[in-house]
Amino acid sequence: MGCGRVGSSLARSLEKRGHSVSVIDSNVDAFRRLGPDFTGRTVKGVGFDREVLEKAGIHEADGFAAVSSGDNSNILAARVVREEFGVLNVVARIYDQGRAEVYERLGIPTVATVRWAANQVLRGLLPEGSEPVWRDPSGQARLVQVHAHEDWVGHTVGQIGRAVRTPLPFIVRFGTGLVPTEETILQEGDLLYAAVELDRTDEVEQILAEPPTRH
Repeated sequence: MGCGRVGSSLARSLEKRGHSVSVIDSNVDAFRRLGPDFTGRTVKGVGFDREVLEKAGIHEADGFAAVSSGDNSNILAARVVREEFGVLNVVARIYDQGRAEVYERLGIPTVATVRWAANQVLRGLLPEGSEPVWRDPSGQARLVQVHAHEDWVGHTVGQIGRAVRTPLPFIVRFGTGLVPTEETILQEGDLLYAAVELDRTDEVEQILAEPPTRH
């Protein structure tokens, strides 16, 4: 639901991956963003209207994304799709961070647009102590981008993981993500990610901010 910049890009990406896609929007002009090569279904209407959802094929849907520009519309559509049609794979874009956290606890995954953008900037400005890339709804488990002291370069991911006593599930190297093995060697410029419990976040960041000889 929603054929703005996010919705149209999402629809095209899904179709390129071989999925059948239906797009709902109340403004038919918005469908132009899909481009001439889009072969999916377009339906005029609002995504929380049951007749509109049925016309879009909700009974056959494996997933539903509510990405319109309105929080209320996205929340309502997500709830109707889950509760009325039994589609459990639902994601809603929410601008209000407080609402996003509430719906995450209710089992509806959300993308809090403002929070995400702010956190991306924070991680660039403040490599240590910034908000996590991901956290579970309880906030106790999180994935954080951690800044490693330059002296860690040349050490293996296995050595680093043992030093911080937590998994290091992936690295971003030259803009490309990779899942490291124990033998993967940390290179200069690598962005390192750690899966860590909330009460150990500061400890892990502090260990990696210092040279390895201290540990």
